[in-house]
Amino acid sequence: MRLVWLFLGLAGGVLITFAIWGDRFERRFTIDGSVAWLRDHGKWAWLAAIALLASDLLLPIPSTVVFTALGILYGPWLGGLIGTVGFALGGFIAYGACRSFGDRVALCLLGDRDYHRGRRLFEKAGGWIVVLSRWLPVLPEVISCIAGFTRMPVATFSIALVCGSAPVAFAFAVLGHAGRDQPMLAVIASMVMAPILWFVAGKILKRHEQAAKN
Repeated sequence: MRLVWLFLGLAGGVLITFAIWGDRFERRFTIDGSVAWLRDHGKWAWLAAIALLASDLLLPIPSTVVFTALGILYGPWLGGLIGTVGFALGGFIAYGACRSFGDRVALCLLGDRDYHRGRRLFEKAGGWIVVLSRWLPVLPEVISCIAGFTRMPVATFSIALVCGSAPVAFAFAVLGHAGRDQPMLAVIASMVMAPILWFVAGKILKRHEQAAKN
């Protein structure tokens, strides 16, 4: 039960930031506004984009709009790569920060039963949970935090994070580069590609783990 309360508490914190600053950020970071903001940073626009996307941990950044702007400025491949780095970095920061609290804090927050229940859940299905959370609102950094608290294996989390982040970033970068106003195509493409990438990566990861045991 504490695991559920932790999830709701983290999600509530994200929703509060949306309630306070969401409208302001949506007005500022339209597609045209995002392109203008990035261009203001000149040759360092790529770094500004990475920092902006990583700050989604604390601020209501419209990530898909930034991905689209990156596609306009840098094209589908480089724009997608920059978007992936920034989007994944936010997840790494959330995971690392919560994991750094250690077992004592996690046990205090979750209690012994929910802590071990959470660890088993993220050991068995954590990869799928992380991958599928990346194209949903609110959930990306919340799930990354819980993965850190439950000490999900670093390698598994990292691979799942990239598998979930890359399709979203590249799909919207392609959308921006092509100049099409059909964001649902990008959402559907990312929803399809993310599970496929994780399915393949998960198989490879399991083979390496089995080989290491043998």
